[in-house]
Amino acid sequence: MSYLLPHLHSEEERLVVIRFGHDWDETCMQMDEVLASVAETIKNFAVIYLVDITEVPDFNTMYELYDPSTVMFFFRNKHIMIDLGTGNNNKINWALKDKQEFIDIIETVYRGARKGRGLVIAPKDYSTKYRY
Repeated sequence: MSYLLPHLHSEEERLVVIRFGHDWDETCMQMDEVLASVAETIKNFAVIYLVDITEVPDFNTMYELYDPSTVMFFFRNKHIMIDLGTGNNNKINWALKDKQEFIDIIETVYRGARKGRGLVIAPKDYSTKYRY
C-alpha cells in the first residue's frame, strides 16, 4: 500500500520552508494563506511544511520560537539566515500579505543557499515595515 502515499526521498536540492506556530492563531492563518497560494509556484525548488509548536515543542528553545508565527528556511539540513533589516536574521516572525513578495524572498534564499551562503540579504528592507 506504500504506493498510495508520497515518499520523502531527499530534500537535498530544494529549500525547506517551515512555518512554526499554531493553526488557530490569526497571524498564522494569514501566513498560511500566503504559503498555500505560493506552494504550487515554488514546488520545483522549495517545499513548505507547517509545525505546531505545542505538538512538537522540540524546536521552541533551540530556535527561540516565542512569536505567534515564525517562518524559517533550511537547505541541506542547514538553517539559512536572512537579513531582513529587522535585526533578527534567523526568521520571519510576522505575516507577509503579498504573495509575490514572499516568492521573491524564497527565490533569494534558494539562490544564496545553492551558492553555499548561510546568510542572504532580503530583496526588500523590512526595517520600516510598520510605517506603511
